[in-house]
Amino acid sequence: MRTLDAAPIDLAGKNCIVTGANGGIGQSICAHFKALGANVFATDIGKNISDESLIRQSETESEVHYKSFDLLCDDGLTQACDWVKACKPDVIVNNAAAFDMGSVLQADLKQFDHIFHINVRAFYALMQAAAQWMTDNKVMGSIINLASQAGHRGEALVAHYCASKAAVISYTQSAALALAPNKIRVNAISPGVIDTPMWQTVDKLFAHYEKREIGEKKRLVGEAVPLGYMGAPEDVARVAVFLASEQSSYITAQTLSVDGGNVLR
Repeated sequence: MRTLDAAPIDLAGKNCIVTGANGGIGQSICAHFKALGANVFATDIGKNISDESLIRQSETESEVHYKSFDLLCDDGLTQACDWVKACKPDVIVNNAAAFDMGSVLQADLKQFDHIFHINVRAFYALMQAAAQWMTDNKVMGSIINLASQAGHRGEALVAHYCASKAAVISYTQSAALALAPNKIRVNAISPGVIDTPMWQTVDKLFAHYEKREIGEKKRLVGEAVPLGYMGAPEDVARVAVFLASEQSSYITAQTLSVDGGNVLR
């Protein structure tokens, strides 16, 4: 009988960076990485709100290091890129993102600049910084970019956000091809509707633009998912673990949808 070569799922000793670490998905990814033994380097703007969650969800001896950067500021972005290299990453999860809403007649260039500065410009700079360190140090790392189901299709009220996430998918493919000779894998995760605190803001925006009751849009989008409900942050975190581990060692340039069947490709 052939002996199976089971690739490890643990991340013991790996340096894993997570941006946007204060959000629901970011917190869950940090907790999952820490539980699997990774040294987690987390970043977001403002105070770290994930400490209690990480302590509650994981009792491993691995560490979590938090650093705050303002990615809208050029100095902040430069500092963040330097920090990424100083972390000596084996894995980076580009999760930081901005969201806003408005029809094409309402979503002006100020909104465009804000969304694209975080979702595309800062994302690209951080991905590039991680890739440069991995390449220079011959680390066969994993770069994981957070896209969205919105990146696969346009939406009337979310034009800038959809376009920014489409850019994430495209850059993921280009980076994967460019870095393949260095054995650095680059993939994306495309969440659908995930029940995080951010959905309170999203629901209020839909209520304003679509003249709905608070909570109505959230209920409707959950019911419209083929599986019949909204996903949870841990659904996304488990896929991040897969892409960070050796379980996915032959996967690159892909965007994995975590959306309950919302987008068929």
